[in-house]
Amino acid sequence: MSFVTTSDGIQIFYKSFGEGRPILFSHGWPLTADAWETQMLFFGERGFRVIAHDRRSHGRSQQTWDGNNMDRYADDLADLIESLDLKDAILIGHSTGGGEVAHYLGRHGTSRVSAAVLVGAVPPLMLKTAANPDGLPVDVFDSIRAGVAANRSQFFKNLALPFYGFNRDGVTVGTGLRDSFWLQGMMGGLKGLYDCIHEFSEVDYTEDLKKIDVPVLFIHGDDDQIVPIGAAAKKAVNLVPNGTLKVYPGKPHGLAETDPEQFNHDVLAFINAL
Repeated sequence: MSFVTTSDGIQIFYKSFGEGRPILFSHGWPLTADAWETQMLFFGERGFRVIAHDRRSHGRSQQTWDGNNMDRYADDLADLIESLDLKDAILIGHSTGGGEVAHYLGRHGTSRVSAAVLVGAVPPLMLKTAANPDGLPVDVFDSIRAGVAANRSQFFKNLALPFYGFNRDGVTVGTGLRDSFWLQGMMGGLKGLYDCIHEFSEVDYTEDLKKIDVPVLFIHGDDDQIVPIGAAAKKAVNLVPNGTLKVYPGKPHGLAETDPEQFNHDVLAFINAL
């Protein structure tokens, strides 16, 4: 069990394996570093150093009442990167983790980073506004807050179905993935997970994206029921100076777990082409 102490004194759990070029993974909500196990094994076996952390108030990291916001998440990521003295790193972020990666790069720069991969990521903005008519109405996020506050255990069991596309006709429910999703969600602190809903839904990452001066690969399923592609990757790719979008036809939000072979090889090809 490894932990880094952040600049505000919070203990953040992380895993680190290998000795090669670093790849740092940021997980989605309400998950943990364990969501990246398949990727860590794949890239670790290919000579990379693989690192994944649990966001504060998620998983095995310290649960906090205050400070569960994207500024602090990005600063925690910076504390981890600097503590491990990572250089020439590739940052990979899924969903909320994609927002975390984008905000880290916008807030702390790219001096330690050579590229990023944003997967089913929330940037630029999930919330529907007058300036962002393709986003989701606030009622969607209010219902998530209500479900988490009332009975998060049942809410996570239900959410895993659209998260992995298991509610689609002809798709076999992956019981193991569904159980893992529930378990990881239940490891976190209720207050921190509740607060994080605002961070993935109502934070605007537009200016962060514009500042990213390293290559960015966006991977998104066009059947993503959690972060619809039209308001996310299709807009975000046009905001970064050097972005590429790879669309996975018919694939869900959690595609790195449902389709790891395709995902892992696509990311490897992106890294090898840098």
